[in-house]
Amino acid sequence: MRYFLLDRITELVLGERARGIKCVTLTDPTLHDHFPDHPILPGVLAVEAAAQLAGFLIEISEERAEPLSDPRRALLAKIDRTKFYRPAEPGDRIELLATLDRSLEGAARVDVEASIDGERSMRGQLTFMMRSIASDRVHEQRRALYRLWTKGLDLPVPIP
Repeated sequence: MRYFLLDRITELVLGERARGIKCVTLTDPTLHDHFPDHPILPGVLAVEAAAQLAGFLIEISEERAEPLSDPRRALLAKIDRTKFYRPAEPGDRIELLATLDRSLEGAARVDVEASIDGERSMRGQLTFMMRSIASDRVHEQRRALYRLWTKGLDLPVPIP
């Protein structure tokens, strides 16, 4: 993954919801082209930040009788009913919320919201497929990223 857009996970209620933050800075290269005299975070990147939080929620909440050698990973399959209300600018702290709507054996649906200074900036619904991925490199990268995102957070289960 080229873009790691979530900076920190601040809350986790297993099987229900997760909260996180994304800080928008002028050092982000995408802001220099979008737009040169009026930099804003592209809406698709706000959705991606929410998808990263939602994927974490789904993966860590997945119940397993025993750990799999190749853990299943959440792959974004559908973006639905997404609306943008306020663009994010350099200096903004985007507060993200992912709420598990439905979880089935091979898929999950998550409602996502983003706000800036208490004002809604985005909301939508994301659907994920769960797939086993036979790649130690993928799993090592995901675990390292999850450890960074959850630093200081007491997790109720081990990172998959």
